Amino acid sequence: MNSHGQYEQRVVWTVVGTDIGPLLLAATHDGLVNVVFHATDAVRDQALVRLGSRLGTEPVEAPESPLLAEAIGQVGAYLAGERRDFELPLDWSLISGFNRQVLRELASGVPYGAVVGYGDLAGRVGQPGAAQAVGVAMGSNPLPVVVPCHRVVESDGGIGGFGGGLETKRKLLALEGVLPEPLF
Repeated sequence: MNSHGQYEQRVVWTVVGTDIGPLLLAATHDGLVNVVFHATDAVRDQALVRLGSRLGTEPVEAPESPLLAEAIGQVGAYLAGERRDFELPLDWSLISGFNRQVLRELASGVPYGAVVGYGDLAGRVGQPGAAQAVGVAMGSNPLPVVVPCHRVVESDGGIGGFGGGLETKRKLLALEGVLPEPLF
């Protein structure tokens, strides 16, 4: 507790090596709060400054933290093809409004091995015609992989964009059996 008798927000983080590159995982007492692709030193440092600014506390590197242990295990099992669903508490504090509504629907309504179009997802949250806004929500997803924005594709069959890069999106969709494995 701080001097005002309030609980201070604690943010812990670590970087884990994966087949899709280094991922930064950050958690609070409420749950996993952030996943960042391509967490090289520069990307990691920038993400930690942004996270600290948004949450009002300095993130602490704590790879052994119980707050991170389950997330590290589940992400690793998913990427190894041993897990289809995440059962993690999530801290949604980095996202609000329409974007949060869309991401919650994505997390609960688009299962492993399935895809949904941007426009279809907009319709699911009562905003038909808001496909571009869904694209913005996917781009602002603070919890990629766990909240599976890689499962959102274009209605014409195109793969769409992805903050982690199209190669990463293809790998995740191939892992889930939606696309064939890349040949090289």
